[in-house]
Amino acid sequence: MAPTLPSLDVRRLRSYVFRLPLFTRTVLLFVIVFWILELQKVWNVVQWGALIPKEVNLGTMYRLNTYPLIHRNFLHALFNTLALIPLLERFEAEHGTLLSGAMFAGPLSTLPAAAYLLVERGILRQNTALLGASIWVFVLLGVEGIKAYKANPHFAISTYRIPTWTTPLVILLFTTALIPNTSLLGHLGSVGVGYLYGLGYLKILAPPEKVLRWIEGKLNLLGRLPHYVSIDQKTYGRYGVLPTTSNPSLSAGGEGSVQMPYIGSGQRLGP
Repeated sequence: MAPTLPSLDVRRLRSYVFRLPLFTRTVLLFVIVFWILELQKVWNVVQWGALIPKEVNLGTMYRLNTYPLIHRNFLHALFNTLALIPLLERFEAEHGTLLSGAMFAGPLSTLPAAAYLLVERGILRQNTALLGASIWVFVLLGVEGIKAYKANPHFAISTYRIPTWTTPLVILLFTTALIPNTSLLGHLGSVGVGYLYGLGYLKILAPPEKVLRWIEGKLNLLGRLPHYVSIDQKTYGRYGVLPTTSNPSLSAGGEGSVQMPYIGSGQRLGP
């Protein structure tokens, strides 16, 4: 009997989408809106919002935040979004909606952009544009790589023991080799920022937890906003500390397993 391909369970997919937390939904909405705006010919959205080194000045600092939300075409937006949503949803569930919004509107976008501008414009003297949510994908892969390393420092291939923190770098190399027009430089900087966050070196840039609690309570965000994740409802802890359990069967991947999600591609444009 010929093997059959697994069918897509639309109900489970719809249920998953409906359960997405608020900030993840907001990012998805912005990606869709910007892609729709790209269909018109009056306003060049890519030229306006991409991280183009020679176009960045005091009047265009918004590019440090808009470039992950803008994509070159439908497939670029689709694959990057499919890669981003599971990672971002997990991050928001662990850290809360307010902290997620603050970090991705701030250092988790601006630091990869600053690293890219420093090398691309300051050292290489090039003007290649950077855009796409794969920047955030590789930031989150870096965070996950450090978390996996803390839980299980090595995995074995034949007789070789390979540090688990290198997994995002392996994914980066395969992505660069297999998918055209990806930005090795942009993704490498993103992984580095993810490593720094996972190691706790960027904690100083995060809003104080007392301030977040005060804002949540003062504005009653949990009661007013559907799908909002409170800082007190996080799954694992503020900086990605994995939960402990005495029952290995409760672990999603089993003891010593390392799960890495599907990723998308980045996109580089010419000057």
